[in-house]
Amino acid sequence: MDLLSIVGVILGFAAIIGGNYLEGGTIAALVNVPAAIIVVGGTLGAAMLQTPWQSLKLAASHLRWVFSPPALAFDQAVDKVVRWAMTARKEGLLGLETMAEMEADFFAQKGLQLLVDGTEPENIRSIMEVESHVLEQRDIDAAKFYDSMGGYAPTIGIIGAVMGLIQVMSNLSDPSKLGSGIAIAFVATIYGVGFANLLLLPIASKLRNLARLEAQFRDLMIEGIISIAEGENPVAIQLKLNGFLHR
Repeated sequence: MDLLSIVGVILGFAAIIGGNYLEGGTIAALVNVPAAIIVVGGTLGAAMLQTPWQSLKLAASHLRWVFSPPALAFDQAVDKVVRWAMTARKEGLLGLETMAEMEADFFAQKGLQLLVDGTEPENIRSIMEVESHVLEQRDIDAAKFYDSMGGYAPTIGIIGAVMGLIQVMSNLSDPSKLGSGIAIAFVATIYGVGFANLLLLPIASKLRNLARLEAQFRDLMIEGIISIAEGENPVAIQLKLNGFLHR
């Protein structure tokens, strides 16, 4: 669980609500169902329109990463690669076959299988780098969904504001209806700008950062597996891979 993300969300909304309270406002004044429908529905619809189905499913599944990011233990990965190197030095590359079958990480498993199959180091690098690039681009595309929502939300909020003003202008002769129109106008703007800057854009940035970290983790595996294929000393491999720990 990422406590920093939880604290960030709570702090952001507490600052807005608390500031409103200190200025004499009430929470009820910030609650407006029509404005929420306009902003949330319009923003989601616009983002869905531009997003392919597979990217949309991935964006929904990656949302949990914001509060529960994938565990990327770089130090443990270095130790694991060194153990593979020691096994390869003692038993040969075929000695890694059992480890490949037991490896839970599909990316590392694929690299080990390439080693066992006797694939040339340059071919291993080419195969694994292509897959790593595709996986990184896939994760970035998932983040773009929230980026797009963050871009649309303020504009949809303005549309909601204009709709509220239209209602106000059409009911100038009936003062009892002016309040609801003005409320929609201002609250819709707050919803659009607030959701974009407190939730949607930060979520997109967080997912992009996690995609970058996962790509670095795969780079560690690539360098380690290539080093084993080239017959490097396990101690030298460890020293090389320790560079990934200074991220």
